[in-house]
Amino acid sequence: MTPTLLRSTLILGTAGLLAACGPQPAETPAGTTPAPTAGIDVTGAGASFVFPLISQWSSEYAQATGNRVNYQSIGSGGGIAQAKAGTIHFGSTDAPLTPDVLAEARLGQFPSVIGGVVPVVNIEGIAPNQLRLTGPLLAEIYLGRVTTWNDPAIVAINPGLTLPETAIKVVYRSDGSGTTFNFVHYLGQISPAWAETVGPAATSVRWPTGIGGRGNEGVAAYTQQLTGSIGYVELSYALLNNLTTVSLQNATGYWVEPSIASFQAAAASADWANAEDFHLLITNAPGAEAWPIAATNFILVSKVPNDPVRARAALDFFRWAYENGDARAKELGYVPLPEDVVALIKTYWEANFTF
Repeated sequence: MTPTLLRSTLILGTAGLLAACGPQPAETPAGTTPAPTAGIDVTGAGASFVFPLISQWSSEYAQATGNRVNYQSIGSGGGIAQAKAGTIHFGSTDAPLTPDVLAEARLGQFPSVIGGVVPVVNIEGIAPNQLRLTGPLLAEIYLGRVTTWNDPAIVAINPGLTLPETAIKVVYRSDGSGTTFNFVHYLGQISPAWAETVGPAATSVRWPTGIGGRGNEGVAAYTQQLTGSIGYVELSYALLNNLTTVSLQNATGYWVEPSIASFQAAAASADWANAEDFHLLITNAPGAEAWPIAATNFILVSKVPNDPVRARAALDFFRWAYENGDARAKELGYVPLPEDVVALIKTYWEANFTF
């Protein structure tokens, strides 16, 4: 069963809880519009990638401040669309928008946390991280060219592992997805066949084979249900649903397992200081310990919001998360942003959010 954390919509905080906690006035992080003292509702929507973490952050933020965050897990594509339309106070996407697109939409963009996209399988007798796959082989599976788990190409890189003749059931995201964007961006980097057949990275692509699940939640559910399946999810969904992750060969040729350490190693090469509007991808990063499909979640906030008070409260929520949410992020398998990156973000807020 899908854990409670993974419900598609979360509204946090109750009157009794807030009264017990005695909320204090929130500090205004930037601009001239003060964040409300307590009791305001902020609405966000977008990536399912970060939903488990935002759910926990939001609960703790409500206790600390009295403000409530309603975050809907609708996929990065939906988050981008609603942020552009101005129907939410913040959007969330794992597929960063380019500076030109941001300027046209009058949006600002900044990272919230780093995580990783991980292949997960349902193969009887296979333990987590026991199965090894290369990037090109992963692409061949998702192209529908490698169709059984005992294919010679898989057997060759898994000596001593008994693999069944079971048919591979490919599971992918059916909605507009930043998780998909990072996954297919990686496949396009390491597989010319993928790039030629499927085309450039996007939140939605025409999949050559497989069955689609909505959200990380849907992919996790299908992978749990279908023997012989392979899917891709953010690590926290694999951990919360007890899914079997695989090891991948990285850009340096080393076999690595998905973990906070391998995501952090991938992020080590990120040059955030020179990334305009924080537009940066970290897939296929160098480094012996780097996970090859590391990804960043980004937050979108309007520079000309319909409701400046709630937009300011949205920024205050992420300010609070940067200062108080690292332990929870690590607990769920995410990498908190380092202090120097948080400092860059706060400077960006001062320059771009003047409401």
